Amino acid sequence: MQVTLNLPDDLVSQLAPLEDKLPQILQLGLRELNAGAQVGFTGAAEVLEFLATLPSPEEIITLRPSETLQTQISALLEKNRTQGLTTDEEQTWQQYQYLEHLVRIAKAQALIKLKQQAS
Repeated sequence: MQVTLNLPDDLVSQLAPLEDKLPQILQLGLRELNAGAQVGFTGAAEVLEFLATLPSPEEIITLRPSETLQTQISALLEKNRTQGLTTDEEQTWQQYQYLEHLVRIAKAQALIKLKQQAS
């Protein structure tokens, strides 16, 4: 497939040296765009981006949800308690549960590393 785009000159100058990587750049950009549009993904993105920086074990252990993420979680918990969740909200809740599982694994690994360093 061939696509023709009209791009600003400054963007063209940035892309010119990466011409052979344009399909990958577009694919990654679309993935990022789609991820940002998903319900509840913002909080998960914060945590995953933090973990992607390869933080120290101490930083991992002190990781706490942002105020925004905590507010989203609390709202879902309250709604589940009082009214029940919609299908979309249930899916979001499951994403948060999986995210919590990943963070617990990261914290457990961080504790192991700290104990090994202390030995």
